[in-house]
Amino acid sequence: MTDEDMRSQHAVVIGGGLAGITAALQLADAGVGVTLVEGRPRLGGLAFSFQRGALTVDNGQHVYLRCCTAYRWFLDRIDGAALAPLQDRLDVPVLDVARAGGPRLGRLRRTSLPVPLHLAAGLATYPHLSLAERASVGRAALALRRLDPADPALDGIDFATWLGRHGQSRRTIEALWDLVGVATLNATAPNASMALAAMVFKTGLLSEPGAADIGWARVPLGDLHDTLARKALDSAGVRTELSTRVRAVSRAEHGRWHVDIAGERLEADTVVLAVAQREAHDLLPEGAVEDPDRLLDIGTAPILNIHVVYDRKVLRRPFFSALGTPVQWVFDRTEASGLTEGQYLALSQSAAQDEIDTPVAELRARYLPELERLLPAARGAQVRDFFVTRERTATFAPSPGVGRLRPGARTRAPGLYLAGAWTATGWPATMEGAVRSGFSAAGAALSALGRSHEHPLKEAA
Repeated sequence: MTDEDMRSQHAVVIGGGLAGITAALQLADAGVGVTLVEGRPRLGGLAFSFQRGALTVDNGQHVYLRCCTAYRWFLDRIDGAALAPLQDRLDVPVLDVARAGGPRLGRLRRTSLPVPLHLAAGLATYPHLSLAERASVGRAALALRRLDPADPALDGIDFATWLGRHGQSRRTIEALWDLVGVATLNATAPNASMALAAMVFKTGLLSEPGAADIGWARVPLGDLHDTLARKALDSAGVRTELSTRVRAVSRAEHGRWHVDIAGERLEADTVVLAVAQREAHDLLPEGAVEDPDRLLDIGTAPILNIHVVYDRKVLRRPFFSALGTPVQWVFDRTEASGLTEGQYLALSQSAAQDEIDTPVAELRARYLPELERLLPAARGAQVRDFFVTRERTATFAPSPGVGRLRPGARTRAPGLYLAGAWTATGWPATMEGAVRSGFSAAGAALSALGRSHEHPLKEAA
């Protein structure tokens, strides 16, 4: 291939979520001309912001962990790391309001000791489990540490079955395993693949002392995933087309591709489909994957977010999780939203199949009293606003057996690649998984185009 051929290579990335943005940046950084096409009027996929009057609202609360090295790369690449800092050290307040003696606050914390001793002191003083239950957690954690999340046999069983085999009580699952697992997997233990659960807990809690330290955006997500991402794409020379639907993807002559959008046909040497699995299924040319209907067998799982604006401060902490109540995780979004008076709390409710279509009035009647149980200061506060955001297809469902359905980045059609958190990243549907899928698709494309490149993450090189 001549230098002129190399300079004229072009890629089309379809989808402007984290996977598509990552793939576009990687391709452009390697010298490929890139057009990114997104059907929405913004970038960011399902991690975005919108305006509600003077309030800037995230559609849902998103967090990441220190072990999320791909998403941390993404933040660095768009110059956004300072806007989404990590905790200095894992510290999760857990408030149990169901105990007979009244509400009690516990904390999940780590020390700087080597793994697994870094969690020993925190577990030893965790008040929401008995001494025997804490000991059983330690034994289960040691057993989990010996597992290989890539073992296909683990994908065929559910997390609850494995926990039961390793002596975990219903209370232990509720107060520890599901407390973490529901938020990261978007499924309760009986509905989660053991392979994905092993990935989450082994990587997040048992890989290095600081792996589970939590980070979250102190600004609206749109500032990161739309504004800063668009700036990075522009600087890399990527042509970005928003509010643009792709009508068809087809083979062209000489091994190239056609991507049809309104009023224009784009020509490309390589195409990355970085869209949801159902949209990818509809756009895939015939024969591109062995059994395209398997993509439709990858289920989806909802997340419900409840937003409450009070006339005064009712929560002193940046966030907490809860037991003995329907409330799962509560975050203070006051400063990030631009609110100048009162306090704005966001409740993140994962695995929300039973409530995703519940009317707002019913959710208000259910959750405001629960917040008053959890936060005594809320009992005398006035609710200035109460609203709900619903993501019915927030993630792919991490059900047992889903691993065999998730395709890799490469397809049977040369020059056509798949990206998205639902592809075979080994991770559940997280921002980390989305970015990793972008790495995989771009890396496969660059190899096929004959361009030298390095994987951005040293451990995956």
